[in-house]
Amino acid sequence: MKIFAERVLLSEGWKSKQTLTIENGIIISITSGKDESAECVGTVIPGMVNCHSHAFQRAFAGFSEQGSDGQDSFWTWRNVMYQFLANLTAEDAKTIATQLYIEMLKSGYTRVAEFHYLHHDINGQPYSNLATMAEAIFEASEQSGIGLTLLPVLYQYSGFGQLPPNAGQKRFINQTNTFNNLVSDCYQLSQKFGNTNVGIAPHSLRAVDKSSLQDAVAHIRALDSEAPIHIHIAEQQKEVDDCLNYYQQRPVQWLLNNFQLDPQWCLIHATHINEQERDDLIATKAIAGICPTTEANLGDGIFPTAEFLAQGGTIAIGSDSHISVNPVEELRWLEYAQRLIKQQRALLATLEQPSVGQYLWAHTAKIGAQSTNSNTGELAVGKQADLLVLDENKLSLFAARDAHVLDSLIFATQNNVISDVMVNGKWCIRNGAHAIEQQASAAFAQLLKQVSQSL
Repeated sequence: MKIFAERVLLSEGWKSKQTLTIENGIIISITSGKDESAECVGTVIPGMVNCHSHAFQRAFAGFSEQGSDGQDSFWTWRNVMYQFLANLTAEDAKTIATQLYIEMLKSGYTRVAEFHYLHHDINGQPYSNLATMAEAIFEASEQSGIGLTLLPVLYQYSGFGQLPPNAGQKRFINQTNTFNNLVSDCYQLSQKFGNTNVGIAPHSLRAVDKSSLQDAVAHIRALDSEAPIHIHIAEQQKEVDDCLNYYQQRPVQWLLNNFQLDPQWCLIHATHINEQERDDLIATKAIAGICPTTEANLGDGIFPTAEFLAQGGTIAIGSDSHISVNPVEELRWLEYAQRLIKQQRALLATLEQPSVGQYLWAHTAKIGAQSTNSNTGELAVGKQADLLVLDENKLSLFAARDAHVLDSLIFATQNNVISDVMVNGKWCIRNGAHAIEQQASAAFAQLLKQVSQSL
C-alpha cells in the first residue's frame, strides 16, 4: 500500500509531498514526490495513544453529575460506579468497549492502554476461564480495529493497612497467584489477537501491598522484560494523607524508595506530587499519565505539567473515565489548566518547538507509545502505520500553515476534523465513519437504557 500526503508530520517535522509505502502494517519507506500508484490524501499526522482507559465507565458517563449539597467527591463518585457495574456481563463489557473504541478511533486515538479491573462474575466469583472479561476487551479491540495494550489490574484491599475490600469491589479482587495466572492467560490471548500486548496495572498503593506488588512485577517481567506497568498514584489529597499516616511517606516517594522504576512504568495522575518527588521521578525516566478531563470532572487537582516538562519529564494522556473521548480536548485542557494557574499563555512549548499544539501532540503520541511498549507514536521508517488524515475543507477555515495546523486543531476547532484513520496499515475510519458504528451504537444504546433503570 502507498499513500501520498500533501503534507505529513514526520518524526523530524513537517514535510510536503511525501509518499509513504506500507507493508504488513509497517512504514517501509518515505520518499519525496508522488508515486502514481499511491492513494492521495491531504494532511497526515501520527495517531494518538490513549494511556489510560476504564472502558466500562463509558456507559455511566453522565450518571454521576447530580448535586449533593457540596458533599460530592471522587469517593462518593465511586459509589455510583459500584452500583452501575454490579450486573454487567462479559457481553455487556464487550458492547461498551466496542462503542468506546470506535469513538476513540473517530477522535484520533489509534491505540489504548486498557486498565482492566472488572474480572469476576456478578457474584464476585472467578469465571472458570479467568480471562473471560479480558477476552471481551480483546474482542472489542479486534472488532473496532484499535490497537490494544491490556493491563490486568491487581486489586486486593479497600485502603492502606490491607483493609478488607468493600462489597462494591468484589468483582475486582484477586490473590496474587490467581492474578499472575490471569496475566499469563492474557499474555497467551495477546498471541491470538493482532496488534495487542499485555502489561499489568497494580491498582494503587491503597489496593496492593509491597509483597504482592513485587510478585506481580516479577511475574510480568518474566513474561516480557519491557512490559508496561501502570499504577494510579497520588490522585487525591486523601490518598496522600492516608499514605503518610500508614507509610510515613508520600505515595510517589514510597514507590520510588521501594521499587526500581524505569521508562516502562507509567504513574497515572500523580496529581499531588511535591518538588522532590517530581525531580526523583524525572530521573527514573518513568512517565506521568495525565487525564485532564477526568481529573477535572472528579475534582482531583492539577498536575504541575509546566515544571515537569521543563525539567525533562515525559507525559502521556488518557481519557480514563471517558467523560470525554477526545485527545484534542485532553491536550487543550492540559495547557489551559497551566494558563489558569500561572496567568500566562502558551506555556507547554519549547524554544525548539514554539507551537504548543505541535509540541504537545508529538510529545504525547510518542510517550504514549512508550507507555504501551508499542511501535507507534510517530511517523518514520520502521514504525507502525498508525495515522490520521485531516479534513482539508475543515482545516481551511482556520490558520493552516504548517506551524499553525496543530495549534488550530487543538485550540480553535470545535468539530472533529479527522476524516480517515489508519491503524497498523488498515483503514478503520473512512470519511469519518466506521464500518460497524451503527450496529455498535444501537447495541450500546439498548444496554444503556437497561442500565439506567437500575440507577
